[in-house]
Amino acid sequence: QVQLVESGGGLVQPGGSLRLSCVVSGTISRFNIMGWYRQFPGKQREHVATMLTEGGTNYADSVKGRFTISRDNAKNTVFLQMNSLKPEDTAVYYCKYSRPPNVYWGQGTQVTVSS
Repeated sequence: QVQLVESGGGLVQPGGSLRLSCVVSGTISRFNIMGWYRQFPGKQREHVATMLTEGGTNYADSVKGRFTISRDNAKNTVFLQMNSLKPEDTAVYYCKYSRPPNVYWGQGTQVTVSS
């Protein structure tokens, strides 16, 4: 069993920064995909950023250049550094761990960008 716990969400003003963290515990494969997704009210969950164990990354166009995903494999932790935040970034952010065919999700953490 694998479980994920996100933290770091909160309220921030437009243009501000926030860093999300996700700690993964349980039986973890050496090679996996970890990432961040977000869900707007009334919408489906969408991809934000993902990262392979080896370091390859993939970002949604909407966050490219502003968000940075990173991993600490020794600590089974993935981070999302969010800079230049916009009100449209307001959403519940979810951490995802995947080693096909298995997928695991965190509980979500709220990020609100507002003045």
